[in-house]
Order: sequence, then structure tokens, then C-alpha cells
Amino acid sequence: MNFQDKLIIAVDFDGTIVEDGYPKIGKPRIFAFETLKRLQDDGHRLILWTYRSGSKLDEAVKFCEDKGIQFYAVNKSFPEEKFDYSKSRKIYADIFIDDRNIGGVLGWGEVYQLITNETPNMKSNQKKKGLFSFLRK
Repeated sequence: MNFQDKLIIAVDFDGTIVEDGYPKIGKPRIFAFETLKRLQDDGHRLILWTYRSGSKLDEAVKFCEDKGIQFYAVNKSFPEEKFDYSKSRKIYADIFIDDRNIGGVLGWGEVYQLITNETPNMKSNQKKKGLFSFLRK
């Protein structure tokens, strides 16, 4: 996959961004926030698409904001959308990242590589070096 255009990416929360601990918030999955930040920096729009609602949804959004991720929309296709409960709840996105995919959720480094078709640069000029140094900008 090589996506040249900017994408709308819907991302699940429990089991995908964080380890599944619902109704509590699990630990962040390794490189989840670094990858999401890099995707945002690349110009992609991120939508939080989760089963959570009410105060549990507010907690998840705040948790992500505290980690530096501000979503384009939350549980809707665009910020101004008014949800009509008499219609389908499916949103529009180019890509959905969810732990319920066939085969489960990929590692976040692999997710970034599939979306951008970038091979991680292991010879980074960054001070910190490591397997996922390509995620640091």
C-alpha cells in the first residue's frame, strides 16, 4: 500500500491505542502515540472511533489529548456531524485501525510503514537510536 494523498484514519481506542482494560484505560500500546502523532504531522486526519460513550468517552479523549493527540472528530465522520440514531452508525474513513481486524491489530511501526510505504531509517541522526527511531521527527 502506498497512500500519497492525505487520509482519514479511524482508530479504535481499547485494545488498539491502549491495552484493553475497559471500563478503565489500559496502558498505551507501544509506539501508539508516537505513530499517531507522526500520522497527524504527515497531514492525515485522525478520527477516534470507539465503543465508549459519555464520561468513558470523555476520559479516553482527555487521555489522548494529554498524550498530544487531538482528533479531527470523535465517533463521527466530521466535527459538525449530528448523529441520527435512526440511521447506520458507520462513519466515513479511508482506513480503520482496530484490534478486531482479522488477524488483530498490527504493531504501530508496521501500521505507519503500511500507510506511508516508508522503510524505517535505522541510521537516524537523532540522539536516541532504536528500532522505532523513524517515529521521532
